Amino acid sequence: MLRLAAFAVTSALAASAVTAAGPLPPLPPLGRLLAVPDRLTIAVSATGNPRADGEYLLECDPVGGNHPEAERACARLDGFAKQGRNPFAPASERQICTLQDGGPATAHITGTWQGHKVDATFRRTNGCEIVRWNDLEPVLPAGRS
Repeated sequence: MLRLAAFAVTSALAASAVTAAGPLPPLPPLGRLLAVPDRLTIAVSATGNPRADGEYLLECDPVGGNHPEAERACARLDGFAKQGRNPFAPASERQICTLQDGGPATAHITGTWQGHKVDATFRRTNGCEIVRWNDLEPVLPAGRS
């Protein structure tokens, strides 16, 4: 009985504290609470540009991380999302690609984008892969030194 009385007093005090502080602010929409933020780790090597090579963290919505062009990179990814395009999809095996060599640059991107897991590799080994890399700039650094 004593425990029940203590509970009632505690509940009444908590209720009066909430009333005194005013109404609580509304919660964000449920979709926003459950959304996974866009967070990508981008490892770039052999670009021929020592300032471009390295590992970067890119966070969007809100923009953050140590990516050197985070604002522009997030804007580029937003553009893909608005177009309904997946910038991390591999090049189609059905397309004909020029046999040009864009150099030894490689990039590996892992993380989450638009609620989906990302694990994508980019190289500049032929015309299709060069276009794929260039299309993702500035998320990836310029493929030229």
